Amino acid sequence: MPDRNSNWIDLRRDALHGIETIRAHFTGHAYDPHWHDSYLIGVTEQGMQQFHSRRKQHRSRPGTVFMLEPEELHDGDAVDAQGFTYRMLYLSPQQLAQQLAPLSAADRGGELHFAATLRNDKALAYAVWHCFDALWHDHPALIKEATLERLFLQLSQHPLWRSEPRAVNGDRLLAQRARDWLIACHAHNPGLQAMAEALQVDRFRLSRLFQAQWGLPPHAWLVQWRLSQARRQLAAGVAAADVAAALGFADQSHLGRWFKRACHLTPARYQQACTNLPDAG
Repeated sequence: MPDRNSNWIDLRRDALHGIETIRAHFTGHAYDPHWHDSYLIGVTEQGMQQFHSRRKQHRSRPGTVFMLEPEELHDGDAVDAQGFTYRMLYLSPQQLAQQLAPLSAADRGGELHFAATLRNDKALAYAVWHCFDALWHDHPALIKEATLERLFLQLSQHPLWRSEPRAVNGDRLLAQRARDWLIACHAHNPGLQAMAEALQVDRFRLSRLFQAQWGLPPHAWLVQWRLSQARRQLAAGVAAADVAAALGFADQSHLGRWFKRACHLTPARYQQACTNLPDAG
């Protein structure tokens, strides 16, 4: 068992459902601002977990459920010397939408959004906790399915979701076009001036609009996007060197430095946790 006074993170991936489960403990600073392309649903086990999201500071205490959406920028810190421990599920947008749609009679419309970042709800916390246990300990398929059904039922029975179709004005449309351009050109390490010229807009205005819409400057957002794609490819068994080359990292070491900084795991350790491949180091 890891030393409780040190930072540690343990990750497993359920082969049947493709759901990642993470259990971690941090003292001091845990994470710089970052985002994931999955829905994150977790429970704080011990200590006080402090983080920023939606331009607010949140403090999650033991038993509190915390929920983050795809591309929702957040960080993480401990507030005292004892640190904090949490367990968390990574659920894909497709999986969540597919599971929740039959359980809701209402037409939600738009995208699925959490109504609140924190939830003090014992039944929901219980559902998250036991779903985590079933996946973490690789229980029989029937048990996993039962705990997942309980989790989705809890999510559907509470006002946790809000429909948020947003009007697309000119600034938002430009920010979306900029994001699409970055993704299309990601392998070439594009610069802000090249993006501004391609979109025929002033670079300073483009930079301001981009950060206002996505929460990060273009170069920092692109790093997060590359890391989210790296997680997917590594989990699928793609060699780290090939992942680095495909996503525009300078080399495998460059990928490794960014990946460890963001995930507190090396690409090799992450891949080993997600697949049956041997640990390459």
